[in-house]
Amino acid sequence: MISAPIENALNRQIETEARSSQFYLAMASWADTQGLSGVSKFLYRHSDEERQHMLKLIHYVNERGGKAIIPQLDKPPADFDSVQSVFKDLFEHEQNVTREINDVVDACLTEKDYTTHNFMQWYVSEQIEEEAMARNILDKLALIGNDKGGLYLFDRELGGLETHGEG
Repeated sequence: MISAPIENALNRQIETEARSSQFYLAMASWADTQGLSGVSKFLYRHSDEERQHMLKLIHYVNERGGKAIIPQLDKPPADFDSVQSVFKDLFEHEQNVTREINDVVDACLTEKDYTTHNFMQWYVSEQIEEEAMARNILDKLALIGNDKGGLYLFDRELGGLETHGEG
């Protein structure tokens, strides 16, 4: 049986993952309208991945005797200034997600819930990959600068990249 503090922490994380999915979906839609098919494809996949992260949490909470709460979400932004700003926002968002996952892990240790602590280690590892991926993309965008040819090649490359942590 899952304790109330852990159930609450996991339900907050369910909301975080749902917000992430919606945020990346909004980014993907924006990129779609900017002619950035590779960026949009990458972000649509990333949105789906975040939804899978949410579902994994929902199943875990329910299987442990808790009750997963499906959150109501605020509308994500519809417009972004540039591809660079999209990935800067994505990187900052992933850093916040890392902090929130660390809060869940801290609650697990406080509650001595080592089963959930073990379950959350997948999310800890996933966040290392997420932040590294976002940092790498930002580095590439910094190299490109305002070069439209570079942006074209970046868009093509990003469309072929796989996201991490499915399931």
